[in-house]
Amino acid sequence: MLNGKEIVLIISGGIAAYKSLDLIRRLKERGARVVPVMTSGARKFVTPLAVGALAAEKVFTDLFDREAEHDVGHIRLARDHDLILIAPTTANLMAKMVHGIADDLATAVLLATDKPVLAAPAMNPKMWQNPATVRNLETLQKRGIRFVGPASGEMAEKGEAGVGRMSEPLEIVAAAEAVLRDQRAEAGELPLAGRHVLITSGPTHEPIDPVRYIANRSSGKQGHALAEAAYAAGARVTLVSGPVELPDPANITVVPVESAADMLKAVESHLPADIVIMAAAVADWRMASEGAQKIKKDGSGKPPALNLIENPDILATIGHHTSLRPDLLIGFAAETQNLLQNARSKLERKKADWIIANDVSPETGIMGGDANTVRLVSKDGVEDWPQMDKTDVARQIIARAAAALTGDKGS
Repeated sequence: MLNGKEIVLIISGGIAAYKSLDLIRRLKERGARVVPVMTSGARKFVTPLAVGALAAEKVFTDLFDREAEHDVGHIRLARDHDLILIAPTTANLMAKMVHGIADDLATAVLLATDKPVLAAPAMNPKMWQNPATVRNLETLQKRGIRFVGPASGEMAEKGEAGVGRMSEPLEIVAAAEAVLRDQRAEAGELPLAGRHVLITSGPTHEPIDPVRYIANRSSGKQGHALAEAAYAAGARVTLVSGPVELPDPANITVVPVESAADMLKAVESHLPADIVIMAAAVADWRMASEGAQKIKKDGSGKPPALNLIENPDILATIGHHTSLRPDLLIGFAAETQNLLQNARSKLERKKADWIIANDVSPETGIMGGDANTVRLVSKDGVEDWPQMDKTDVARQIIARAAAALTGDKGS
């Protein structure tokens, strides 16, 4: 969601400056360019060499740098990027911002910028609670400065604890994404603004007994990527997820479920939606009666009989809804043979608008992997897409879905 965005990261002087190194890495993972600005205090805790190496950018430190200021470099830093992020933000820097003091490069950039500013405070709890800091926070918020944190926990000082810890890097990244998303929404650039998108993800677990279950080999990576892409496009997103080893996407309503029956109930309870995407790998079968105790071997060498019954078909249930069917219903067909034949059959039987078909034979590495090769099957025909990272597949599906809702055939 930060792909192509340029972020000026101001690192001020506090022990939490060490977290800025991981923050740079997390921002770059999401496709952002990070331009670091360090105060003299920050350089007491982390070195420009380390910051510059991680950012792969020049580190700006001096307001009176002849090389940087020959073309008014602090103004370029203030104006030529998408977001100014301050992490950590000290009590001293907050006070300078309130009073318009510009006695170093960081404060000059902050005074000259017309871009959104996001601050991640970090200080001793007593400093955070001090009436001067409380007033400064209120003033800056009224001026439109956004804040993330601080969090509660142990301080660097021995025996100190309370509210004042800088938020963790992933929380700051999520806040940065939200600020830039809001900016795009205000500019009318989000194609799914005001829309509700419901997505299912991951496998379902159908219990056999208290310790065993039936499941599919789904990591949830594609479904979770779709949720993040839908949020980036402006949608309000509900993600109904089976058991996965993935973090919950930020800024998204996540509904955890276990079984197919749980998933169907959760989906129906969160309708209506403008778009529903069924990316979960739902188990087709469940036990007619779950064993109350662990099933034991009896010494005969014969396995116990598992009496299976068919699970509810969530895609077909939503496709045949008379009142809650979405404007666009998208299913997935994970097949190991007869890919297009099975996808076309599923499209018709389940009354979906699109089927995203992919070959999940073991040799493809799609199940659990980071890449995907899909075909979009609709009543209009079949589109073959090249192999892409699952995040890129998600962005393309969401872009096509947004275009379909608006009738923009050229998107």
